[in-house]
Amino acid sequence: MNYQALYRKYRPRVFDDVKGQDVIVRTLRNQVKDNRVAHAYLFCGSRGTGKTTCAKIMAQAINCRNPSDGNPCCECESCRSIQEGRNINVIEMDAASRNGVDDFRRIIDEIAYPPGDGMKKVYIIDEVHMLTAAAFNAFLKTLEEPPDYAVFILATTDPQKLLPTVLSRCQRFDFRRIPSGVIEARLKEVFAAEGIAAEDAAVHSIARRAEGGMRDALSIADRCTSFFPGEKLTSERILEVLGTADTSVWRSMLHHAVDGNASGMIRQFDDMLMDGKDVRQIISDFTWYLRDLLIFKASGGSSETDQLLEEDREILLQDAGALDEQQIMYYIEVLSELSMSLRNAANRRVLAEIALINLCRPESKRDLPDSMEARVARIEAQLESGVLLRAEIRNAAGTGNQNGPA
Repeated sequence: MNYQALYRKYRPRVFDDVKGQDVIVRTLRNQVKDNRVAHAYLFCGSRGTGKTTCAKIMAQAINCRNPSDGNPCCECESCRSIQEGRNINVIEMDAASRNGVDDFRRIIDEIAYPPGDGMKKVYIIDEVHMLTAAAFNAFLKTLEEPPDYAVFILATTDPQKLLPTVLSRCQRFDFRRIPSGVIEARLKEVFAAEGIAAEDAAVHSIARRAEGGMRDALSIADRCTSFFPGEKLTSERILEVLGTADTSVWRSMLHHAVDGNASGMIRQFDDMLMDGKDVRQIISDFTWYLRDLLIFKASGGSSETDQLLEEDREILLQDAGALDEQQIMYYIEVLSELSMSLRNAANRRVLAEIALINLCRPESKRDLPDSMEARVARIEAQLESGVLLRAEIRNAAGTGNQNGPA
């Protein structure tokens, strides 16, 4: 039997299996149960949060012969054919590759023919924001008044790019990022089912790196188990696979910045580059550490930091006591500006080294606003005393003499 990726193998098959989207799941399930299915839906949210999964479950539930409390049975012929991708009444379309007006004219022509077995036609259009303006215009009338047997489910990661006329025709559901705690719980379930041994710290590292995406978390887990087959996953091994560093490294870099130790900062940065780590990843991870530190200090150790491991909380507690919020925010601002500059930089290493040196020598950057304020204040004082006005009169007189007759 061919190997199946974890995110595909453990993809939810019913609404009750979807994690972290309780409000949306309950609403969709009730609509199916009460036979109040809308003609058009818009699923918005970042990658890996369950948009396409919920769209497929919705398609199954609408056409299921034996639904149970709004969930598909997953056993009837309709459910099985949809799961296997051979049901002609459920059409999936990737708008990133099929985004032209001809593609949607084809849909308009096909939708005129009702399904022969009394089922509903469900069109799942992924990445709908990639459609051309002409395709949107051709699609609008059908989206507003489709046949009774047709349901459109649009999915996008960028709803801001959609026309208001499209948004107004759909029931919109915003999929939120899944909390790290929910992802950790799901990872432990999958690891237990697969017989994979993993430390809590390793599971925590994967969940944090997934940034709210369940699919990303399972994909990372797949990479790690492939790199260390049959071995227990530890935090160090996860960091090795992800190409990032331990918390102690970010603490050390922070201490270099506080102490003004530019040579130590550059040496540590160079060591990470020699280990094969990416410049942008280093800066991103360092920024996230400073962000955690800022949130920890500002919230007094509560809020999101409740999800941190106890050892990480102890580290943040020590560092938070040695720094003020303004200093941490300054570091984050410098690194954020650097991250934007690195996108199109020809030599990322040079830019990163300059920024890291600026962290160690903040006076080189902070003096500029202070000097500008001083200059503005000086000019205002001269205006009040009339010094500048007299200078302008003298200049005007001098110019007049030059332009006068010889």
